[in-house]
Amino acid sequence: MTGGPLDGVRVVDLSSVVVGPICTRVLADQGADVIKVEPPEGDLLRNLAVGARSPGMPGKFIQFNRNKRSICLDLKQPAAMAAMHRLLDGADIFVSNIRPAALARLGLDAASLAARNPRLIHCAILAFGTGGRYANRPAYDPIIQSLSGIAGTFERATGEPRFVPMVMTDHTTGLIAAQCIGFALYRRERTGRGEAIEVPMFENMASFVMTEHLGAASFDPPAGPSGDLRQLSPFYRPLPTKDGWITVSPNTDAQAFAFFDAIGRPELRDDPRFSSAQARTANAAAYFEVRAQGLAQRGTMEWLAILEAADVPVAAYNRIDDLAQDPHLRDVGFIVPEDHPTEGRLHRTANPNRFGGGERADALPAPRLGAQTREVLHEAGYDDAAIAALLDAGAAREASLPPA
Repeated sequence: MTGGPLDGVRVVDLSSVVVGPICTRVLADQGADVIKVEPPEGDLLRNLAVGARSPGMPGKFIQFNRNKRSICLDLKQPAAMAAMHRLLDGADIFVSNIRPAALARLGLDAASLAARNPRLIHCAILAFGTGGRYANRPAYDPIIQSLSGIAGTFERATGEPRFVPMVMTDHTTGLIAAQCIGFALYRRERTGRGEAIEVPMFENMASFVMTEHLGAASFDPPAGPSGDLRQLSPFYRPLPTKDGWITVSPNTDAQAFAFFDAIGRPELRDDPRFSSAQARTANAAAYFEVRAQGLAQRGTMEWLAILEAADVPVAAYNRIDDLAQDPHLRDVGFIVPEDHPTEGRLHRTANPNRFGGGERADALPAPRLGAQTREVLHEAGYDDAAIAALLDAGAAREASLPPA
């Protein structure tokens, strides 16, 4: 194998913003040929995000859409929909994050496409599962964080509901969708048939929260209150040192006792509140208070040296702008310099995962809207005259280059 594990797999991607594009970026990073189908106005993220050198190409869009090719089709026009069907007839995977009713109106539901291409894996990333009353509601990340209990974990910890300040439900669900597609590809290798996959954001994130925090409330009747007291503590965060912030996580007895020694409190080894992992969990508030008081005694770099030597899990505190300078990320080549053909010099993240059997070697820059329209239509069997007719009718569009 000379490419990634998905080398030779073709994906038609009718998704936008984050949840779908993160799924298809994972597939693309592993070698799949991802054809990003965009409407004339482009993926919403092209205009929703700020920070760009030219219109429609902000840094956030670039990070989510590497290794893809863009074709611009106006699916309201029959000629464009015919082109879409040609693409899907030759595809292995179809990914969308369009509401089910809208997908059905377009004739792109799983049953309709399976009749044309029974090997197609149809992955619908949804806000809500189709069996429930929320099924056709619109939603973005904060809606899901609110409904799924994520914001509620902040209220339990701090007294105030908050959102994680990144679209983490989109990221997480997109990764789960990519995982499900991998499972379906494996089954297709054995059966020869594709299948429909439904990946709902709400149910997946509710599963995350309940798996983590249902705890004693799992039993009927409950054996205690819900919630992991360690993670819901207001001290479950980076803690201040004399000159900055640091994070420690001594969980085993060996780690906890080494930490007590490091902060000059060896007697806490025999304190019944802290003498075992179970005791420290039951007395999480007091244990976190001990950590906070101890870490305030020294500076961050001094603590890093002391605690690393004692084999206590410890880490410096990185702000967003610190990540590009993190020495480990530099060691592994995580920040990749790129000369984009239209956007100039930039830095993007690398695929963090490694496959010993081979990885994708050709890194494609994030595409301008419709940059590969003509190329993809040729591959679908359209000749130059037919492509010209689609372009003239506005059913398909090509990229316009930024001014020099």
